[in-house]
Amino acid sequence: MSTHPAAQIPDQLFTDPVAEARWRARFSAVRNSLPSWAEEAPDRSLYLSNLSGVWEIYSWDRATDQHRQVTDRPNGTYHKTLSQDGEQIWWFADTDGDEFGHWVSEPFAGLPAGEQAQPAVPGTHDGYPAGLALGQAVTALGASTDDGVTVWTTFRGEEPQVIYRSEFDGGVAGLSKDETLLALSHSEHGDSRHPALRVLRIGAGGVAEQVAEKWDGEGKGLDALDFSPIAGDQRLLVLHERRGKEELLIWDLATDAETELDIDLPGEVVADWFQDGRSLLVAHTHEARTTVHRYDLASGELTALNTAKGTVGGASARPDGTVEYSWSSGAQPGVVRALHPDGTDRVLLQPAGEPPAPSRPLEDAFVKASYGEIHALVARPEGTEGALPTVFLLHGGPHAADEDRFSAYRAAWLDAGFAVIHVNYRGSTGYGSPWRDALEGRPGLTELEDVAAVHDWAVAGGLADPAKCVVAGASWGGYLTLLALGVQPERWTAGVAGVPVADYLAAYEDEMEQLRAFDRALFGGSPQEVPDVYRECSPLTYVDRVTAPVLVLAGENDPRCPIRQIDNYLDKLAGQGSAYEVYRYDAGHGSLVVEETIKQTAAEIDFARRAVG
Repeated sequence: MSTHPAAQIPDQLFTDPVAEARWRARFSAVRNSLPSWAEEAPDRSLYLSNLSGVWEIYSWDRATDQHRQVTDRPNGTYHKTLSQDGEQIWWFADTDGDEFGHWVSEPFAGLPAGEQAQPAVPGTHDGYPAGLALGQAVTALGASTDDGVTVWTTFRGEEPQVIYRSEFDGGVAGLSKDETLLALSHSEHGDSRHPALRVLRIGAGGVAEQVAEKWDGEGKGLDALDFSPIAGDQRLLVLHERRGKEELLIWDLATDAETELDIDLPGEVVADWFQDGRSLLVAHTHEARTTVHRYDLASGELTALNTAKGTVGGASARPDGTVEYSWSSGAQPGVVRALHPDGTDRVLLQPAGEPPAPSRPLEDAFVKASYGEIHALVARPEGTEGALPTVFLLHGGPHAADEDRFSAYRAAWLDAGFAVIHVNYRGSTGYGSPWRDALEGRPGLTELEDVAAVHDWAVAGGLADPAKCVVAGASWGGYLTLLALGVQPERWTAGVAGVPVADYLAAYEDEMEQLRAFDRALFGGSPQEVPDVYRECSPLTYVDRVTAPVLVLAGENDPRCPIRQIDNYLDKLAGQGSAYEVYRYDAGHGSLVVEETIKQTAAEIDFARRAVG
C-alpha cells in the first residue's frame, strides 16, 4: 500500500474574523432532534443533541423539565428508544461508529455512579440493527450479519426465542398494541429494495406462527409503518407503490382486508397514527418541500396543518392531539416546534446558546431531458452576479433526496464564494417509483447523465464558470464523485469524495450484508453473476482517466464503504502520479463529533479553493 499525501487542514477559511466565527458557529450551535416519547408515559422523552460537542442521547422528563445526557461515547450515539412504561432507555452500542453491536438498557433516571448500561437481551448475538419493537410483555429485535438476518422475541424477560432466520435481508417492522401480532419485512423473493411483509402471531412464551403474507410483486415494495395505537385493533398502516409512487393503505389483520387511501396530493406521502386511531398524520413531499396534513379515516377529509414553507424532518402526534415537528428551510436553521389543537405554534425544545446564522434560500431549477425533468436546487452567494465557481453537491443514498432544508455545510460553501447546486438525479426519492428505480442495472452512470444535463444548464445560463466546477458528495455522492471524475473528466476542475465506493468489486466483498443485498437488487445480481455491470459502474475502471485533483475522506471503521476498496483506488492514483489528497479518521460512515465535522469541511473547501484558483 502506498503512502498517500495528507489533506491540508487550514487554521481558518476566512481572513475576516466575523465570517470565520460565523461558519464555525453554524456547526457548533446547539441543535436538538425531534423528541420521541414513551407510549404509556408520554411525559418521558428522548432526543439527540450536540450540546456536548458530540451527538448523544438525552432524556427529558417533561413533568419536571429535567434533561439528562444519557450517553457519552467518543464517536457519539444514534439509535435509541424508550420502553412503553418509560422506565428503561435502550440504545445501540457499536464500536467507534462501525454500526455493529447490540442493544443495551439503563433506567430512565440513570445508573448509579460507576455502573454501565448492560445488554438488554442476553442470549442474542451482535450484529447490525435490523429492527426493534418493545411491548410491555413482548420484545422483538433483529440483527443482521454476513450470514443473514435473525429475529428474536422475548416474553417478560425470559430466554430469547429465534422466530425468524433468513439469508435474505429483513427485520422487525412493527408490533401490535396488544402484542399478539408482529410484522416482519423480508426479501426472500431476492429484492431488498422492494420488500414484502409477513405477519406472525405471538403466543405464550414468545412462540410465533405465520398468519399473513403480502407482496405486490416485482418492483413494488411494501413497508409497514405502524400498527394502530388502540389495544385490540389489528390495523397495520402500510406504504405501497402500486401506482408508481408511494401511497398509503390500511391492512386489517383481523379480516385480512385492505383499504387503499385515496389522498389527493401530487407528491409522495408517509404517515403515522394520531393516538385516537381515527386519523393519520400525513407528511407529503413534493419538489423537495414538505406539507403536513391530518387525514380523517372515516370521512376521508384532508386538513393541511399550518407549517412554513420548507422541510419537515419528522413529526409525531401526542395523546392530546398536539403535533410536534422539526422544521427548517435552506435559509433558516432547524427548530423543533409544537402545533397545539387550538392552533398555537410554539418552539418545543429551545437549544442553549446563540442560534446559528441564517444562510441563502434555495431556488428551484427544472432541467428538461428526454425522459423527464431533472429537479435541482440552487443557491448563489449573496450579492454575486455572473458565472461563479460552482460546487455540485451530490446526495447519498442513492434512495434519498436533497430538500429545502438548512445545511451548515452548504452555507460554508456559499460563504466561501461558491454557487451550490443540488441535483435530484434519477434514483432520488420523492419523484415517483419509476424515477427512483431508473438506475437499476446501470447505477452511477445513469445518475451522471442527469448531473451532466444540469451542468450544461448551469454553464449555458451563466451561473457556473465551466473552468471552476467542483463535484462533491459523501457515501453514494462520494461514489458518484469518483465516477464523474473518470467518466466526465472534461467537466470537473476538482472532486471531493467523502466515504465513497471507489472499487465496487472489493466494496461488495467487505461491506455489510444489508448493502450487499441492496447491491444485488440494484445491479441485477452479485459480482459473480453480473461482473461486467460492476466493472462498468466502478470508479476504479476509469481511474486512469482522472485529470482533476481529488480529495478523498475515509472512515477507518466504515462498514458501508470499507477502507480496503478506497485504498485500492488511492494506490492507483499514486501509481499514475495523479494529484490527490487523503483525509482518514477513526470512525465509521461519517462522524457524530462536531469538531471533526468542522475539520473535514475546512479541508474540503480549502482543497476546492486551491484547485479552482
